[in-house]
Amino acid sequence: MTACSRRNFVSGMGALILMTGTTIKSAAQGTTQAQPIRYAMLHDETACIGCTACMDACRETNQVPEGVSRLEIIRSQPYGEFPNVKYEFFRHSCQHCSNAPCVTVCPTAASYIDPETGIVDVHKDLCVGCQYCIAVCPYRVRFIHPVYKSADKCNFCRDTNLAAGKQPACVEACPTKALTFGDTNDPNSAISLKLQEKQTYRTKVELGTDPNLYHVPARPGEVRR
Repeated sequence: MTACSRRNFVSGMGALILMTGTTIKSAAQGTTQAQPIRYAMLHDETACIGCTACMDACRETNQVPEGVSRLEIIRSQPYGEFPNVKYEFFRHSCQHCSNAPCVTVCPTAASYIDPETGIVDVHKDLCVGCQYCIAVCPYRVRFIHPVYKSADKCNFCRDTNLAAGKQPACVEACPTKALTFGDTNDPNSAISLKLQEKQTYRTKVELGTDPNLYHVPARPGEVRR
């Protein structure tokens, strides 16, 4: 089987898993008591200025090598009339899906959802670099770490800042407070309160991934896919 056909096969299997309802989400619904925390991130596009301080902080804190990235801020094409030209900025990173296809297809259980936090993470010592998770991720946010040769991506600084009792590096570095992180199962958390107050959207929800990365649209009423 060629690399291309194998990728197409795995992508098709990932879509089939999501469509048929054989999902991690279904299993998790029966164990709500065992998962008291559901971490999520909110990116306020109306506050983001595209400075990329979050990207730099992520790279430094998590020792991400050059050539790959756990987090990207994507700048839109300019719009408006000079001199009032504006840009929009979009956060591109792991969605920490409650129903993560990357976890479902992993043949070695290297890719998993942490039952205590809901964070999607990777056991690099179990990863064999087959790239199935990269193939099925509809958000295209995974990569092979050039040093460890295992799958890698954003894990909300689970083994760095979070382990030290701090917020993710990107949140701490943002000069405009465009990022909010916290437990959506806590109705009094900062992120839960903002989700109640703000109009938000999530991307590719029609796939059934149930992503935990929320966005406040740059322009009122705008919903991206």
